[in-house]
Amino acid sequence: MKSDLFASENLAQAPAAPGMALQNSKSVKYTVNGEMLARQGSMIAFRGDLQFERKGQGIGGMLKRAVTGEGLALMAVRGQGEAWFAHQGGNCFVIEFEPGDALTVNGRNVLCFDPTLSYEIKMVKGAGMTGGGLFNSLFTGTGKLAVVCDGSPIIIPVTAQAPVYVDTDAVVGWSARLETGLHRSQSMGSMLRGGSGEAVQLMLRGEGFVIVRPSEVTEAAPAH
Repeated sequence: MKSDLFASENLAQAPAAPGMALQNSKSVKYTVNGEMLARQGSMIAFRGDLQFERKGQGIGGMLKRAVTGEGLALMAVRGQGEAWFAHQGGNCFVIEFEPGDALTVNGRNVLCFDPTLSYEIKMVKGAGMTGGGLFNSLFTGTGKLAVVCDGSPIIIPVTAQAPVYVDTDAVVGWSARLETGLHRSQSMGSMLRGGSGEAVQLMLRGEGFVIVRPSEVTEAAPAH
């Protein structure tokens, strides 16, 4: 049988070293030798002797889901084998953490990660009770994290002299050392008249970067 479908870049290769790697721009392959963690529902295929177990989010995670309708719902993958992960055809990226690195990531953009990374669901300082910018996941330690993004991400440098203002529905993540707060870009009078639909943004200041997706579309809350 012949087809471009069977081009070498589309074929799953034999297992290599344990850990994660990009299968292609839309999926991540993880060679499991022990345990790893992934977003619930993100596994698209696996082979080998693997078990999948729902992992609790703890009090902070449950609070995040209650307030924003989204969260970092995780599953542990244990055993020996290979698993492939993806989410709604989004673009996948692998981030390698070295000692001292820390990144704040929106839960909706987490795909999978090494068990050597530590994660904590934290309230965003200065963000108050507002939309998707209220809670995010702080990753620290050493290891790899795979994130997924609708479209091609935009990396914007942040400096002390030039703070950056981002829509909370578009932000993917930012350097954990940045200061956060809310910025109101409309007057109350403008909001009462209907405004522009861009009333409040997350403000980031300091030295670092912010990752933004070129979309403000949010996922529909799951039916109960």
